[in-house]
Amino acid sequence: MATQYSTQAWHWQHGSTPANLTLQQLEIPALEADQVLVENAYIGLNPVDWKVLETPEALGATTDMVPGLDGAGTIVAVGDHVDSSLVGRRVAYHTSLGSKIGSFSQLTPVDARATIAVPDELGLDVAAGLPCTALTAWNALDKLPKRKGAKLLIAGAGGGVGRYLVQIAAANGYNVTTLSHPRHWQRLKQHGASTTLESLREGEQWQGDRDYYAAVDAVSPENARALTDALGANGHIVTILGRLPDWPSAPFGRCISMHEVALGALHVHGSDADWQRLSAAGQQLLNDISAQRIEPEPLVIDEFANLPVHLEALKNRDFSGKALIKV
Repeated sequence: MATQYSTQAWHWQHGSTPANLTLQQLEIPALEADQVLVENAYIGLNPVDWKVLETPEALGATTDMVPGLDGAGTIVAVGDHVDSSLVGRRVAYHTSLGSKIGSFSQLTPVDARATIAVPDELGLDVAAGLPCTALTAWNALDKLPKRKGAKLLIAGAGGGVGRYLVQIAAANGYNVTTLSHPRHWQRLKQHGASTTLESLREGEQWQGDRDYYAAVDAVSPENARALTDALGANGHIVTILGRLPDWPSAPFGRCISMHEVALGALHVHGSDADWQRLSAAGQQLLNDISAQRIEPEPLVIDEFANLPVHLEALKNRDFSGKALIKV
């Protein structure tokens, strides 16, 4: 007979703010055949975690759930189709917005293919802060046909996703220009940016070079639309926070390619091969962090009992750095 597990978890049933989360003791349903059960050591908080409370339907979530996408810990049980030797493995993961029990829990059921092995020399705190931000950055750049030396424009470079975008792009040989607040410029140059510019103001049009191979926008659809003026012939625009409101050029004009990025697409439509690529990318990113080839975000850690308060502080931008919860 399968072992029954229960967990302390932050449950959400109604309301639209982190204050509506309630700490409850919940029973873990029997694992599906391809799932593992992770005992979380740390939970990674992301902006989508508070956004889903405001507009769950728009993000593919429901009420009566335990939110949370990112976490890191140890596998304590496996489903029938999962190799039992994985019990005891340290992993990070990114789970689905549609999961009934997400990462805001002591124990989280996760699809085995969505886990990333954590190197022995790397802390689970650092690992928990990686999936959503770093894998989104990797996925955004993976949309582009690789072209070493090409001019790449990154907007929102001062944020969590931007931090990884710049470092991964520079490591892949792109000539990186960033748009951010000036307070980030010194760090961005250390991370590989060749040119640092100030962010566009709301409604401002692009006034710079118009020969960029690609632009990656982590600000807004409107900001991304303005950046399309920076692209040369056959250029690419990659949007992370929403899609472009319209096609940015006349038919058979500059022939721009548009791309959108959302990790949730894999949870609904991804094949095993898709997940193997993403997991391998996550493993390489963790190895690069461990070897100090990539610098992660500074960690801002609070206790499990304070999760709603820490999530609200993240929403209000009361601190700078990666928000984590120690379980």
